[in-house]
Amino acid sequence: MGQPVAAAHYDHGLRGAASAADEAFVRNWCDKRSIPYRSQHGDVAGYAAKSGLGIEEAARELRYAFLERAADDLGAAVIATAHTADDNAETVVLHLTRGAGLRGLGGIPPVRGRIVRPLLDTTRAEILVWLSEHGVSYVEDETNSSDAFARNRIRHRVIPALREENPALAETVSRTTRLLREDEEYLDGLARRFIDKNLRRGALPLSELSALPDPIARRVLRRMLGTGLTFEQTERSLAAIREGRSADRVLLSEGYVRFSRGEKKVLPDRVLRPGEVLSLPEAGMTVSCQILDRFPADVYTSFNTFFLRCANINATVFLTARRPGDRLRPLGRGCTKTLKALFLEARLPVWERDLIPVLRDESGVLAVCGFPPDERAAAQPGDRDILNVSFLRDMPEWEG
Repeated sequence: MGQPVAAAHYDHGLRGAASAADEAFVRNWCDKRSIPYRSQHGDVAGYAAKSGLGIEEAARELRYAFLERAADDLGAAVIATAHTADDNAETVVLHLTRGAGLRGLGGIPPVRGRIVRPLLDTTRAEILVWLSEHGVSYVEDETNSSDAFARNRIRHRVIPALREENPALAETVSRTTRLLREDEEYLDGLARRFIDKNLRRGALPLSELSALPDPIARRVLRRMLGTGLTFEQTERSLAAIREGRSADRVLLSEGYVRFSRGEKKVLPDRVLRPGEVLSLPEAGMTVSCQILDRFPADVYTSFNTFFLRCANINATVFLTARRPGDRLRPLGRGCTKTLKALFLEARLPVWERDLIPVLRDESGVLAVCGFPPDERAAAQPGDRDILNVSFLRDMPEWEG
């Protein structure tokens, strides 16, 4: 049984009246057959200039964004495009000239999200024969004959030369890309499983990562740092990891590797008031604060929940990140230490140290999440008027 279809046409706004004529052709064809239809006129040239993209890349970005919106509007489950085996061969050659790994040499994916390409193993010649046999009219973009674009130059100059060596070039490339996609899927699956097994609070163990074969390690890095990573950036990052040093995108500490895409989380200063619950998305936790009449009888030892004597708190209570020179005299230890020293003893990776909440008043540090409270304000059994502060973690606890 056939499935209901709709049509969508994006006018890139690059060819003036010719673009409008193409759109009118598609609209009329659909109207005669009562096919639901959506279209949009875009300004690809303007978008390319604004975004710094090339014309082809800008056109592709705007076109697919429109197709997604049109599919939503029409209630379509999939978006089918008409890419052919010839398009796939051109893409592979284009990727090869620009440098590519297995993913790029795998050509156009047959499925990506809800985008499907049912004609990817069908040649352009086969489609033209079918159109002729069934009397289906069509129009062709006249820029296809221009060599102003790299893809057209490959289509007009390179592909014919390759086809002289192998008349079944498109079919051969389709078979090869299918095998390469299978290889890429397998290798990427190994990288994904390594990450799933070893990722700990956004970091990976240095020794295990360093021991991976290069093909898997590169894929791990691209998954952690983003697919926009160039080959040179990937190699520099991998070399830094193998040499045991930090680099622009990788940070090594306490036997783990943390990956950065340029963002840096900061724990801002907040005022802590009784009766409030604060969200600390930067640290992956929430904190609640309340006043108790007396020290509770059923207290269990936890360095995520603190009981502080209100009488020993100097004015406002703040929740902040660590500050230079911060010191803590942990209850029961009989010594004063800098937070830097405490964090080193606890073997906290450097990227976590600025995200550990610190309770302080006008006189200094009252408590640090994950450590005993400061002796100055720590409540004891029998004390009254107690400030109770509790941290609820949204991620695995730090180990210390």
